Amino acid sequence: MNNVSIEFPQNRMQWFRDARFGMFLHWGLYSLLGKGEWAMNREQIPFSEYEPLAKRFSAENFKPRQWAELARESGMKYMVLTTKHHEGFCLWASKACAFNSVNSAAKRDLLGEYVEAVRATGLKVGLYYSLGDWRNPDWMRGYKGDTEARERFMDWTHELVDELVSNYGKIDIFWYDLPQNFSSEEWRAVELNAKIRAKQPHILINNRAMTTEDFGTPEQHIKVSAVGRMWEACMTMNESWGYTPNDTFWKSPREIIRMLCQCAGGCGNLLLNVGPDGSGRFPEEAVSLLNSVGNWLKLHGEAIYSSTRHKMSWNNWGCPSTARENVLYIPVARWDGSGKLAIGCLTPNILSAEILTTGQKLQFEKEGERTILSGLPKDSPDPMMPVLKLIFDDIPTQHFTRDYGIMDVFPEFP
Repeated sequence: MNNVSIEFPQNRMQWFRDARFGMFLHWGLYSLLGKGEWAMNREQIPFSEYEPLAKRFSAENFKPRQWAELARESGMKYMVLTTKHHEGFCLWASKACAFNSVNSAAKRDLLGEYVEAVRATGLKVGLYYSLGDWRNPDWMRGYKGDTEARERFMDWTHELVDELVSNYGKIDIFWYDLPQNFSSEEWRAVELNAKIRAKQPHILINNRAMTTEDFGTPEQHIKVSAVGRMWEACMTMNESWGYTPNDTFWKSPREIIRMLCQCAGGCGNLLLNVGPDGSGRFPEEAVSLLNSVGNWLKLHGEAIYSSTRHKMSWNNWGCPSTARENVLYIPVARWDGSGKLAIGCLTPNILSAEILTTGQKLQFEKEGERTILSGLPKDSPDPMMPVLKLIFDDIPTQHFTRDYGIMDVFPEFP
């Protein structure tokens, strides 16, 4: 299978490079406990006690069309759902694993409903799949050295993955997790990914089966990849992935918008997580945050979507800029109220400058090596993140000519 020749569609990565913003969804039996997705492991809950949760998993408030519509209104372009987390419970009508949603109180193929709703809303479909499985005894035996158990587990894994990429139409992203206990050879990851791509040649696959594949996935931090390498930072809105009602440490809309600007400035995406409760209902705090970010993107989306890297050094306004050809966007995290903003050694010539947030035109002039923008209001035009828009007569860049002795210490961002 490793030698299968697959013809990839042209520009299959382009939509993902343009998207910048997606929704991660951690939802499973653990959501009934409200202690996060690792509750079974962290509390050492025996499977005899954990399995009966399926009899309570009725998913009465699971309304995937509402999920997808909220994601779209929030400015997201794709969604990634945990089809099976480490607990081993499958959200689809699996023939290989009876521990699934059809055999739960829900008595429904929840994944099928999700896929249909996401597509109907115009978003791209992503499936998360945990390569680990606490319920399957061959998982533990395999990584403790039992070769036969490992091979049985890998055969079973390949069967489950085949169901996901064969039975639900076009899948845009396959998102692996929990690979660290085996090498890519032990996972037979190259073979597995070749099987996926043979059925879904347009699909994008992340790097968590111990192969590099299409994009990197820094978790709970933002790390810019090398030029040409796509990446996606997966982040939580509070401090938890799965539903945890006592985790009240919610980020502010401004923090999330700043993360989004940081990702866009480094030519990467932000995959922002929601942990629905056991019934399928989104936490109110998450809905409020998403609404705020969506409203901001309605005004500032052109500074985020389809943006590119540019040759700009570190700045004094607290957030990386983005660009589109000859247009530079400057998110201003630190608004000083002075009415001016100075940029060193900026080239080439500015044709126009405005506050994207309000459309207000700005004055601009060159003073030696400094470009001075003036006419900015004393108070920030947006409490979360105002954005300035500069149009040049060519690609914007900086060329520092004055040597302060430390200029080479700091790399260009991103």
